Amino acid sequence: MKVKATLKQIAKELNVSVSTVSKALNDSPEISDQTKVKIKEYAKLKNYKPNVIGLNLKNRKTKTIGVIIPNILNSFFAKVFSGIEKVADEKGYNVITCISNESIVKEISTLEMLSNGTIDGFILSVSEEAQKLQEYSHFTEIINDGTPIVMFDRIAEGVECDKVVVDDFNSALNSTQRLIDLGCKNIALFSSVDELSVGKLRTDGYLQALKNNGVAVNETIILRTNSEEDLNAAILNIPAKEPIDAIFALEETDTVAALKYGLKHGFKIPEELSIIGFADGILASRRLTPSVTTVSQHAPEIGEKAAQLLIDRLETKEENVPFKTIVIKTILKERESTRNS
Repeated sequence: MKVKATLKQIAKELNVSVSTVSKALNDSPEISDQTKVKIKEYAKLKNYKPNVIGLNLKNRKTKTIGVIIPNILNSFFAKVFSGIEKVADEKGYNVITCISNESIVKEISTLEMLSNGTIDGFILSVSEEAQKLQEYSHFTEIINDGTPIVMFDRIAEGVECDKVVVDDFNSALNSTQRLIDLGCKNIALFSSVDELSVGKLRTDGYLQALKNNGVAVNETIILRTNSEEDLNAAILNIPAKEPIDAIFALEETDTVAALKYGLKHGFKIPEELSIIGFADGILASRRLTPSVTTVSQHAPEIGEKAAQLLIDRLETKEENVPFKTIVIKTILKERESTRNS
């Protein structure tokens, strides 16, 4: 018995996209006659038969959104999800949530599993592994196959889709400027997210603020790592006599590490050491003593905007609607870890 080929197998063999194969087999005017003939002949040779059940599922609206988040332990993603769910519920959509656990393999398998008629579109934040490898073809394939994606926070610049981001660069620049305005001269950077797009932008903002104010870059206290464990190890290597008077932390766990560093070394906070951290999580901002000044990313609003963008695209009757990137402005919530002025 001859094995039936799939669209993906045909696309791989002919070095074209799944979308091109599908359009060619359906006589789309977007595909040249020469390409149509080549694909149809190859499909016939390989005994391709369309999956009628799958097509019916694909053409039917499920009123369900797939959400893929990288890390379930990060309170930021939980808050974004609350915003997504709020808008989805108002618009009559259900939500299926999956966790990539920062794995590109899990990210790909989840996209493939849910895009087979289970959901109408995706809202997602890119996994750490995908950003590290700069591998985003799995997103493009899903989009080309007709399933829209909205990315938030961690995005893939080269992928054409709707996006919701915060102004990471300027948020970091303004936070570092605030520390400089408070009289801080030796500002450390604590980062465990250096390979993520958001980490790079925040670091760039910090460095730009130093440059704008003629503050010398002290590489000894610029800790750019890729995990909580690596950051903690780097902190142990800071010279005991290093005159740090402020720390800018790029993520919630980095903020906790900054506070622990200050308390362990006997700094009076904020008199001798000021701390500003990214992400307005409960742990860093309100459950620690002293409470920490944080950059609030308005996570629920990010979720609401992402859900609205996706639903608008799913429900529009217009074709070739331009993709949008919405930038959410952050605010600095000052607490006990920075001086009043």
